[in-house]
Amino acid sequence: MYKFLEATVADHMTRSVRSVSREMTMRELEDLFERDDFNAYPVVEDGRAIGLVTKYDFLNCFAFHPTQMLPHYDDLMNRTIGDIMTPDFIYVHADTKLTRVLQLMVEHQTRSIPVLDGARKLAGIISREDVIKAVASFTKAKP
Repeated sequence: MYKFLEATVADHMTRSVRSVSREMTMRELEDLFERDDFNAYPVVEDGRAIGLVTKYDFLNCFAFHPTQMLPHYDDLMNRTIGDIMTPDFIYVHADTKLTRVLQLMVEHQTRSIPVLDGARKLAGIISREDVIKAVASFTKAKP
């Protein structure tokens, strides 16, 4: 288990990441959520991560708020990701310790966290499954 304390994101993240653009519509996003069964997508513009869009962001558009009238379904589905994304999102770097990732995931109840380089370019993503596999690999009994 002590090796887990030193493990970093770089050795456990998923490097091939699906991202979306701010111009994509909610209708297109819904199709992606259904097809990929992901909980979130980084929003990328000119190679840099500018936000994160989650299933929660998507569903929040349909939530009733006493201070606003709900638009027609087709109007909602034609909104863009830029309208609903979260521009201030949690991210980590490849050299971040997995213990910190685990802490962030638990504190913020998130399923995945984008991994960015120093220029905010998307380098990968670290998911709960990645962390679970890492924990398992460090805690299995060795013969």
